Amino acid sequence: MHRDGDEVHLQEDEARGGSTPNIVRYVLVVSLILAVLALSAVWIGRALLDRDYEHPVTAEQHALGS
Repeated sequence: MHRDGDEVHLQEDEARGGSTPNIVRYVLVVSLILAVLALSAVWIGRALLDRDYEHPVTAEQHALGS
């Protein structure tokens, strides 16, 4: 820190009041990967449990109760 008249000049770490670890970047990456895996598991699980994927029911068949 140094002064030039009324101006005070600080380094980045002095102005922030601390250091900047990169832990947030890792938390975001891990969270993104977990979210993609969870959504993929739900999507794949529903696709595997759907028994009528070979013969989908049309709206007309559904209305007739077939």
